[in-house]
Amino acid sequence: MKGKIIKSTGSWYQVLETETKRIFEARIRGKFKLIKTRLTNPLAVGDFVEFQLEQDDIAWITKIEPRENYLIRKSVNLSKEAHIIASNIDLACFIFTLKHPETSLGFLDRFLACCEAYNIKTLILFNKMDVLNEDEIEMVKDIEFLYEQIGYESLEISSYNQMNFEELRTLLHDKTSVFFGHSGCGKSTLVNALQPGLNLKTSEISDTHLKGKHTTTFAQMHFWDFGGNVIDTPGVREFAMIDVEKEEVQHYFPEIFRKRKDCKFHNCMHINEPKCAVLEAVENGEIQYSRYANYLKLMEEAEEDMKM
Repeated sequence: MKGKIIKSTGSWYQVLETETKRIFEARIRGKFKLIKTRLTNPLAVGDFVEFQLEQDDIAWITKIEPRENYLIRKSVNLSKEAHIIASNIDLACFIFTLKHPETSLGFLDRFLACCEAYNIKTLILFNKMDVLNEDEIEMVKDIEFLYEQIGYESLEISSYNQMNFEELRTLLHDKTSVFFGHSGCGKSTLVNALQPGLNLKTSEISDTHLKGKHTTTFAQMHFWDFGGNVIDTPGVREFAMIDVEKEEVQHYFPEIFRKRKDCKFHNCMHINEPKCAVLEAVENGEIQYSRYANYLKLMEEAEEDMKM
């Protein structure tokens, strides 16, 4: 039998059978755990699998199909390991909040680079627009313009007044999407607003630290009435790229990759090389300095990672 993983709690999975659309509780055979990998979880929500039924209709997963793509985060306690957040994604949506909580551009850039690395289409959702004053709205529009110039699609939204929801539903229609962002950015609230009746648990922002509390503790797929589905995930503190060499990182910053052809040396790393077109573009403002700084940081991490 074939199906798709729609829920993962770590030791148990829910599998949606392809033909009957029946949901089975499933476990994996021990041999999956023996596969040598730097990933802490052998299966993720979104994976296509083969399984067989035994007594009491318990499904045993026997095979995983090759993944089209996936996103990973660094493991909380194991620095050398990573955890698959979701797989076979059509659209990865990053929920950016200017405040309550504040989203850093470094976190956004890391997300976009990881999506570029694993060939996943992205959408930046500027959420909670209803709580911003005029100056803050202008700040959002400046950030929006910066990333749209690079080539990233974005949309201003609000779950409170359903701002631009019709356009958002069109973008999500018939796709497997996933929402990412800091805890408290409004992921679960947004899912509830788009699909009334789900009643996903939400929480208030902490007044002390203006940060969100984790409300989603495991990954689960929910289905839209308007077509398609979304993978709801726990708040992610840090995305990761594994087995990426530092020379490859520039491929995941589109504006840097486009400029590299004008550098004097074909193997230019854009650090301190003479006649580097990327450094020149940073100096004249054609490439945003914050993006370049995050490129350097990811390159350093990739170098350290390959030494482990």
